[in-house]
Amino acid sequence: MNAPLAERMRPRTLDDYIGQRHLVGEGAVLRRMIESGRITSFILWGPPGVGKTTLAQIIAHKLETPFYTLSAVTSGVKDVRDVIERARNNRFFNQASPILFIDEIHRFSKSQQDSLLGAVEKGTVTLIGATTENPSFEVIRPLLSRCQLYVLKSLEKDDLLQLLHRALTQDVELSKRSIRLEETGAMLRYSGGDARKLLNILELVVEASPEGEVVITDRMVEDRLQQNPLAYDKDGEMHYDIISAFIKSIRGSDPDAALYWMARMIEGGEDPKFIARRLVISAAEDIGLANPNALLLANAAFDAVMKIGWPEGRIPLAEAAVYLAASPKSNSAYLGIDAALAKVKQTGNLPVPLHLRNAPTQLMKQLGYSDGYKYAHDYAGNFVQQQYLPDGVMNERFWHAQHTPSEEKLYQQMLRLWGKRYEQ
Repeated sequence: MNAPLAERMRPRTLDDYIGQRHLVGEGAVLRRMIESGRITSFILWGPPGVGKTTLAQIIAHKLETPFYTLSAVTSGVKDVRDVIERARNNRFFNQASPILFIDEIHRFSKSQQDSLLGAVEKGTVTLIGATTENPSFEVIRPLLSRCQLYVLKSLEKDDLLQLLHRALTQDVELSKRSIRLEETGAMLRYSGGDARKLLNILELVVEASPEGEVVITDRMVEDRLQQNPLAYDKDGEMHYDIISAFIKSIRGSDPDAALYWMARMIEGGEDPKFIARRLVISAAEDIGLANPNALLLANAAFDAVMKIGWPEGRIPLAEAAVYLAASPKSNSAYLGIDAALAKVKQTGNLPVPLHLRNAPTQLMKQLGYSDGYKYAHDYAGNFVQQQYLPDGVMNERFWHAQHTPSEEKLYQQMLRLWGKRYEQ
């Protein structure tokens, strides 16, 4: 039985590797490291199907060093210790450290990650971790501090088209068929920048076509994927389409639609943490100051899911989704921080006004640090007008209230304190 197309097309050298030019292109950091023959431990962070596992295998082949693989889904602490012991016994004098590749390292428990620390620190193994989740949340700090972090990106359109052409012309099975790519839009859209997903779609379409010439069109791809019971792939384009519909339903104040799209994700096997995170983001981005309790409830739902798991976890998630969808909406804080970030990028590091600086030393006091600062609590109503922004942007406004009932109270308070500055 033939291996899947994605496996048959897996690159064996850096020259065959598609994408991630910022890491493996000529002169890029990982290519230089690999070509030098010496690598340090690192973690590859990026979405599925962008070449994390492939890159680790290419490195092992190039360095001709023992290569061990563990999956965080199926391996325990004992497996980690066994591999480390084998690596210690298989290392020869002056040879590069054996490579330990851990796929989905974000799924390793704290104790599993702790068991790696000594071996990584002593150089018993060179760790290459792969993760689709933010390592700063999922990897313990001591281990993260011992590894470089490299971010991989979703493949771009040109990368995907190159991959399609290579598969059609070089794959031993596909090259036997007469295949013509008349349209590629649907394939690229459903792949979502995921090389493995793209090749799986191509293989599905070709295998479902009768003998003779295969003319691939967008309509054909859409029909084939709709007929495929695995059309929802939590790592693919459908995943992003459905989460987009979910968030937009909340933003559009439609609790029924929000529950429907949540049900689609649950039935598709979506990670509950992913749903919970998006609820927290939506509470801050879309409900915001119109109902600050929304963020508290979304965060509580996240905590509840982590404590009780599936299937009961669907209930607090549904509660949060309905509450967020039914809440009044405001994105004033979201727009405000983006406006402030844009101004910071435009104006650079403007000096902090002297009266706002701390003055812990006598020299600083002599230089005027903190001189003239007015302590708000010394004044009536715990407020006094003074300049808080740097001189170069002292008259800028970043937050603009949107006048929902809850936010209107904040606006009226600012209007009372600052007067004309907050008139809109």
